[in-house]
Amino acid sequence: MDNDMLQEHYKKHFGFYDKVLFTYCPYRICPLGAHVDHQHGLVTGFAINYGVGIGYSVNDDELCVVVSHNYPLRKKFRVNEVIERQGDWADYIRGAVKVLQKHDYNLKYGIKAYIYGEMPAGGLSSSAATIIAFLKAITEANGIKLTNKELIHYSYETEAEFMRMSIGKLDPSCEVLCKKNKLLVLDTDTDKYKHVEMGIQNVQFKFLIVYCGKERMLASSYYNVRVDECKAAAFICNSYLGKYDRFNDTYLRDLNYDDFLKYQDKMPENFKKRALHYYTENERVRQGEMSWANGDIKEFGRLVTESGKSSIELYEAGSELLIDLYNIMSKMDGVYGTRFMGGGFNGSCLAIIDPQYEETITKNVRKQYIKLHPELVHTMQIFTCTSEDGAGE
Repeated sequence: MDNDMLQEHYKKHFGFYDKVLFTYCPYRICPLGAHVDHQHGLVTGFAINYGVGIGYSVNDDELCVVVSHNYPLRKKFRVNEVIERQGDWADYIRGAVKVLQKHDYNLKYGIKAYIYGEMPAGGLSSSAATIIAFLKAITEANGIKLTNKELIHYSYETEAEFMRMSIGKLDPSCEVLCKKNKLLVLDTDTDKYKHVEMGIQNVQFKFLIVYCGKERMLASSYYNVRVDECKAAAFICNSYLGKYDRFNDTYLRDLNYDDFLKYQDKMPENFKKRALHYYTENERVRQGEMSWANGDIKEFGRLVTESGKSSIELYEAGSELLIDLYNIMSKMDGVYGTRFMGGGFNGSCLAIIDPQYEETITKNVRKQYIKLHPELVHTMQIFTCTSEDGAGE
C-alpha cells in the first residue's frame, strides 16, 4: 500500500493540516479448507500483497468520520455512543467500535479516516481486513495495544455478533497470523496453528486472482443457510446417538466420521452432501500440508482443484460466473490448482500458477471468460499476487 497515495486522498477529503497516520491489513486467500471453519474444521491460508489501508488522524473529541474509496458517502458516529447497525458499508466500522465498548475499552478519541481497498470485494475477506485495519487505527489513537489474539477475536465478534454472520475464524486468523511464503495451517477448533515451509525452496509459483465482475454481499447470500445445513447434519446424527446439544452448539467437528457414515442415509440429501464436503475437505487439508512440506506443488494444486469441485458438487456454493472461471482455469496449462473463494455467490476465483505461464494464462482466461460473459468486459479484473506477512504484532 502506497502511504503517499493514502495521504493525498486523506487531504483531499479532510484538509492539509492534520498529521496523517497509517494502518494496513492484507487480504487473505484460502487454498484448502473451504467452508469448514464455521464447523471448527482445519484450514490453510496465505496473506497476499494487496489489502486495505487507512490514512487517519486523531480527533480531540469522540467523533469518528470515515470515508471509503470504494463505497459512497461520508459516515459519522461517536465512539462513546450506543452503536446500532445502519445497513450500509460502515456497519463493519461501527461494529468494531461496539465490540471494543463491550470489552470495556475506554475510547476517548475518534478519528478521521480514509479507507482504501486495493481489490474488489469478493472472497478475499475484505470485510475482516477493513475491521482489522480500523481496529488498529482506533486503538492506536486511544493508546491501546491489541494482541494478535485480541485482533482476531474482536474481528470475529464484529462479523459474528454485530453483522450476524455465521462465520468462523479463518479470515481474521489468516490476515493476522500469516507469514510470507509459509502455508498457515490452522485448527479452528483449538486455535492451534503452524507455519509450514515449502520443502523445496526453488519451486516457483504465483497466485492469480480473477474477479468475476460482480461483487457479492455475504449477508445476502445463502452462506448462513449452508452453515445451518452443516449443523443440521450433525444434529440429526447426534439424535440417533442419543446426544442432544443445543442446535447452535452443534458442529460437524464433534461428530465422528464413522458415526456420520452410519446415519447419513437418515438425513435429507443436501444435509448429507454438506457433511461429506466437510469431512473430505479436512482430509484435503491434511494431505495438502504434507504436499507443501514435501515441495510437491503439483499435488498441492491438484488438491486445490479437487476442493473447488467439492465446493460446487457437494457444498453447492458459487455462482454461474465463478463456476465458469473455475472450469476455464482448471483446464489450462500452467495452472497447478484452482477454486473460487469466499462464502458468497459471486466474487473471485483463485489459481496457483507457474509464473512462466502467467502472460498466457491471463490472456486466455480473459478471452474465454468474456466470450461467455461479454457484458462484464469492463468490470472483470485479473491480479497476480504473492504471499506476504499478516497484520499482526
